[in-house]
Amino acid sequence: MLKRRGIWVIVAIVVVIALVLVKKKTTDLSASAKGLAVTAALQVLEFLPGDLATVTSGEVQKTLSLSGALRAVNQATVKAKLAGDVHEVLVREGEAVQLGQVLVKMDTADYEARLAQARGSLAAAQAQLDIAKQARDNNKTLLDKTFISKNAYDNSSNQFAIAAANVDSAKGAVEVAQKALADTVIRAPIAGLISSRTVQPGEKVSADNRLLDVVDLRMLEMEAPVPTQDIAKIKLGQSVQLKIEGVTGLVVGKVSRINPATTTGSRSIMSYIQVANADGTQGNGQLRAGMFGEALLVVEKKSDVLNIPQSAVRYEAGLSFVYVIEDNVLQQKPLSLGMQGEVNGVAVVEILNGLVKDSKVVKVNLGSLRSGLPVKIVQSGPKV
Repeated sequence: MLKRRGIWVIVAIVVVIALVLVKKKTTDLSASAKGLAVTAALQVLEFLPGDLATVTSGEVQKTLSLSGALRAVNQATVKAKLAGDVHEVLVREGEAVQLGQVLVKMDTADYEARLAQARGSLAAAQAQLDIAKQARDNNKTLLDKTFISKNAYDNSSNQFAIAAANVDSAKGAVEVAQKALADTVIRAPIAGLISSRTVQPGEKVSADNRLLDVVDLRMLEMEAPVPTQDIAKIKLGQSVQLKIEGVTGLVVGKVSRINPATTTGSRSIMSYIQVANADGTQGNGQLRAGMFGEALLVVEKKSDVLNIPQSAVRYEAGLSFVYVIEDNVLQQKPLSLGMQGEVNGVAVVEILNGLVKDSKVVKVNLGSLRSGLPVKIVQSGPKV
């Protein structure tokens, strides 16, 4: 009896152990299934539309960026031509002036007196010439009648020559005095705008004293240094797009001059980019001397080429590739690249082979991604 009861106890224990093992296995299988489901859900890559770019076909430009300040091509410094007192200054900074317009008037009293003196000396010399001429003519008649010697006639002829020379000298003095008087009125050497004024009425100035500056804003130029390694890419007449501080939109210019020598103390060569400025004479143009700007020179361009943003290209072990989405699946594709340039201000690279037009590529760097994963495009939310 005791032996049979022991057997039943053992059987009960075995059954309990079996039930526990079955339940554990069922629990493990359920947990495994849930884990696979979660893992599968986590392996769907989500991208925002802004993370992707489309392979397009068009013109790719390679540009060289230069910078510098604008200055007037035609400008002039107005200086005093003689010493004297300033009587009037007829213009101020910012005013438009025409060629030959009176800008400054100086006191003329001293120069009018000098002119009068020179004219008096001319009149006296002319009178002496008349006397000498009459004496020479009379002596010529007397010589023909042998009433005087040849030596006497020669003396009268020499006196006439001296008097004639004195008249010429007096005429020169009158012209000098007239010019000095005319120089008391200072006129605009070019048409343009007054950019600076350094003199006031009543001041005493010396010859060559700086009075005013005049700039013609109809044509400006940017002086931009070019690295020596890039100078071969620039040609005379080459079209240039300029972005000027304070000016909306791009301004078009052209390369007008290239310095034949490098700038002292640097490894660069000065280039000069000319820019037209409408209504510059009247000051209505949008450009001003001294404005800083950046010039973009198109040194190379290709048309009808496939291109993608440079940010989409990845590099590994010296090889280039891109992540592309095909049939909602992420793929890694090797590329052959061509010219690097820009399209509408965006840095792009030419695709020689490896992609076709309208393909969707990942343009942001999300690190290393696994090929073959499904992809979902979402409108908002965090990227995985």
